Amino acid sequence: MAEKFERHRQPWTSAEIQKLHALAKKGMPLKAMAKALTRSEESVKDRAKADGLPIKKLR
Repeated sequence: MAEKFERHRQPWTSAEIQKLHALAKKGMPLKAMAKALTRSEESVKDRAKADGLPIKKLR
């Protein structure tokens, strides 16, 4: 079963946003970014889309 995240609808901190930008720049896949930020994949995807960041897909 998928991991449970205890954080629900927490606002993004500036440190988290900077880390998201850095991870996206390195080309990390969505699942790895979500785990590194301890947020759901959907939350990370929504924030990346809002910031105009590309998300790499594993092939």
